[in-house]
Amino acid sequence: MPSGLEVTKTALDDFAKVQRRMILAKKENAAETYADLKEEYMFLKALLNTAGVDLAEIDRIKE
Repeated sequence: MPSGLEVTKTALDDFAKVQRRMILAKKENAAETYADLKEEYMFLKALLNTAGVDLAEIDRIKE
């Protein structure tokens, strides 16, 4: 069973990946892809906030 730190690390990695893809989707005007990624972004952001992670420096989307 993964520790809380491992779960947080995985969520941070996923958060960074989703942000990169959202930036690309916005650049390519892929509105549906962006909207789909935004759902995952919001879920991960909530999870990380609950875990006490300060997203101020790493959240490049700011939504």
